Amino acid sequence: MDNIDLVVLRTASQWLEAGHPVILGTITRTWGSAPRPLGSLVALRKDGVLAGSVSGGCIEDDLLLQLRSGALNVDRPSPLRYGVGAEEARRFGLPCGGTLELVLEPLGEHSRLDELLVALEAGRRVRRTMEMATGAVSINEADSGDKVLLTDTSLISHYGPQWRLLIIGAGPVSGYLARMAQALDYTIQICDPRPEYQEEPALPNVTILRDMPDDVVTAFRPDSSSAIVALTHDPKLDDLALIEALRSSAFYVGAIGSRLNQTRRRERLADHFGLTERELARLHGPVGLPIGARTPADIAVSVLAEMTACRYAAGVIARPSPPTPEPL
Repeated sequence: MDNIDLVVLRTASQWLEAGHPVILGTITRTWGSAPRPLGSLVALRKDGVLAGSVSGGCIEDDLLLQLRSGALNVDRPSPLRYGVGAEEARRFGLPCGGTLELVLEPLGEHSRLDELLVALEAGRRVRRTMEMATGAVSINEADSGDKVLLTDTSLISHYGPQWRLLIIGAGPVSGYLARMAQALDYTIQICDPRPEYQEEPALPNVTILRDMPDDVVTAFRPDSSSAIVALTHDPKLDDLALIEALRSSAFYVGAIGSRLNQTRRRERLADHFGLTERELARLHGPVGLPIGARTPADIAVSVLAEMTACRYAAGVIARPSPPTPEPL
């Protein structure tokens, strides 16, 4: 879930509490290039105020125009599709042949928005199922993966952190990286068994673990939505984590240290622990993009930028096949 969508849900809740009628729009399908991912949200207030984004602005403008003119009467959940032809693509800011589908949902007590926000504020990941016929909502704990599924009878959306980040080593860089990563939809764990780091200040919604890094990585069960970053500068700890991490399906594995230290690390991991060339090739080290980082915050920015590049290059956002064009 994109962090901006949490702001949309909070805003919609405040509008409802103030007595405003509110419509929630959810991107359910896209074909061709799309400016926002599936599940992205926009909230529309009946008096013509908007929060969130589903495009570069043109679709939002059209929604507001329909809303203010009274043409957008949504008394039950319903899909709305934009795009298809070249003229509409230019008008709505979509590529020629592109299509974007929204489900528009009038909000109320049955939407259980406050319950959803309580779960998200606690860092939980939940599945929200909305019945298309009535708008009635159920909320349950979610499994992994960020799925949006629209059927004839329901819309299933997943909210909460989509990605997982395990940081080996506490300290200033870890603190900045954890806080920044939360804004990009990661749930965070930090592992550091060293006694001198037992008094590090607590971070909201960040789990601190004191076991040895190899045990923590094994228990973490890295998958294709996971990133692991080793930041202790201590080979005894960082290498333990990397042995397990590089053999996993984590989409990103990185370790702090100079180029010389990284060369020596690769030699140790190959000679003493039997890692293959293919496994070692997955290691990002020195960690982060080369932006000339000097401060802990700079380093955190460079690491998160490289993680983001790997995350999207991995092809984790899948799109359905194009539909048969329908008239607008």
